[in-house]
Amino acid sequence: MFLQSLSRLPRPPAPTRLIRAIDPRMPLTVKRRLIEPLLNRTFAGPLAEGEFDALEGRRISLHVEDLGATLTLTLEGGRFRLTRETGEATIRGGWREFLCLATRREDPDALFFQRRLVIEGDTELGLTVKNLLDSCEEGLAQGRLGEWLVRFERLARQER
Repeated sequence: MFLQSLSRLPRPPAPTRLIRAIDPRMPLTVKRRLIEPLLNRTFAGPLAEGEFDALEGRRISLHVEDLGATLTLTLEGGRFRLTRETGEATIRGGWREFLCLATRREDPDALFFQRRLVIEGDTELGLTVKNLLDSCEEGLAQGRLGEWLVRFERLARQER
């Protein structure tokens, strides 16, 4: 009986639809509280070693087309920070392509050569970011960020 009543409950919204609906309405301060700690913990080692110093004061936008989400990151005082300013370079693609980049499931160069991920604007800055991400041995899919990415992928697959 209990299981029958559970089956009648509405399914939670698909994560991609939920992000498309929430992201444009979410204040930057909330995004900062959610995203900045994840990025700074994920990259704590490379940040402490100065591997990302070339990005200090520069702005890179990540535009996830199928989610309708754009994040613009800068490096301030050796820490990643979200900003409202426009990126000097933009890396554009779908969430699956960004997931492949983050988890190292596919060669980053292949993602760009096949134009599944595209760099616009200051391509030198975009390539610098791509190479920095590529040089991180574990990829982005580690710790809490990795757990979040795996959960998101699992839920998004159920959406199909």
